[in-house]
Amino acid sequence: MSSLNKRSKNVECKILVSEETLTRREASETRRLVRAIVVLIRNTTWKCGRLERSIVGYLNKKARDFGNLHIGVSDMLQNFELTGKRRNEFLDAIRRLERRNIIRILHM
Repeated sequence: MSSLNKRSKNVECKILVSEETLTRREASETRRLVRAIVVLIRNTTWKCGRLERSIVGYLNKKARDFGNLHIGVSDMLQNFELTGKRRNEFLDAIRRLERRNIIRILHM
C-alpha cells in the first residue's frame, strides 16, 4: 500500500510542476508580446469582434494621422488603458488578428 501512495504523490508532483512550467511559458510569451510592434496589413474587420475592430481602427487612424503603419503593443495598452483581465483579452485579440493576417507582430 505504501508504494502505491508514493507513486500517486510522484504523479501529483509531476502534474504540479508541469502546470507551473506552462504558466511560466505563457507569462514569458505575454512579456514578449508586450514588447512587440504591431504592423497593420489590411484595414478589414469582417467577422471581427468589438475589441478587434477598435484595434484595427486605432492602427488605421494612426496610419492616416502620422503615416506609419506600426505601433508598439505597450503604447496601445497605455492608450486603451487596459489592466488585468481586459489586458489579457486585448493580447488575445491581437493574436487572433495576426492569425487572420490583418496585422503582423514583429517581436523585438
